[in-house]
Amino acid sequence: MAIPYQPSLPQQIQLARIEQILQQPNIPQTTLATIYYDRGLLHDSLGLRDLARLDFNNSLKLNPNQPDLFNVSGVIFTQMGMFDSAYESFDSTLDLAPDHPYAHRNRGIALYYGERYELANDDLLPHYQQDINDPYRVIWLYINDLKLVPQQAQTLLQQRYAASDKKDWGWQIVRMYLGEVSEEQFLTDIAEQSKDNEQLALRLTEGYFYLAQRYQQQQDYPTAIMLYKLALSGNVYEFIEHRLSLLELNRIFTVEQNATPVETASPTA
Repeated sequence: MAIPYQPSLPQQIQLARIEQILQQPNIPQTTLATIYYDRGLLHDSLGLRDLARLDFNNSLKLNPNQPDLFNVSGVIFTQMGMFDSAYESFDSTLDLAPDHPYAHRNRGIALYYGERYELANDDLLPHYQQDINDPYRVIWLYINDLKLVPQQAQTLLQQRYAASDKKDWGWQIVRMYLGEVSEEQFLTDIAEQSKDNEQLALRLTEGYFYLAQRYQQQQDYPTAIMLYKLALSGNVYEFIEHRLSLLELNRIFTVEQNATPVETASPTA
């Protein structure tokens, strides 16, 4: 287990400095928009989502031409299950910056959670083709393929793995999905090969999330819930895997509640 992330001294100092700057009069509108955006990113990195959204909204009112801000807002909307708002945010990002490096992936993930698997593929596949050596692009294509073309998903994953350079650590997740590495060995390697607590926390957040995905696909919800909670335990708020663990837990609990029959009172004589 990694020691959970804690607010760092530089983060706290930066927040204090921003508060001081905001007390100054006659700040130019474009500068104020940047300040709100920077503070929103800080709040988001500390898990303060509502404060982040407030800052982002203030920033957008002052300067609506901010593709990165729309992208971050879309990720937060996805985490909250507000998919239509997420799609609109990512569309705005791509309208302003058609070559944005993450908006297609993030919109594809939002479409996946919105159960629009063909549209998700339309975003995730070109995104993968731009860099076939990025394991996370392969992983998200595979997760979507399990819904879109379940009988072909494993074969496609194997083909994309074979075509890659296999250098990034994330390919270990793909090897685990392909059965080349056991789950026990997968977690042992993370513990033994992480150079410090920070790297351990990052890799465990990813590892637990993608393991949970496997168990969720198998409808082993108790194990999936445990793993999603472990993915949250490192406090790596900025990672998409941390954000989506919250979403997945809410989805599982909703399914379980809907599947539980409602008890009715017995009629009285």
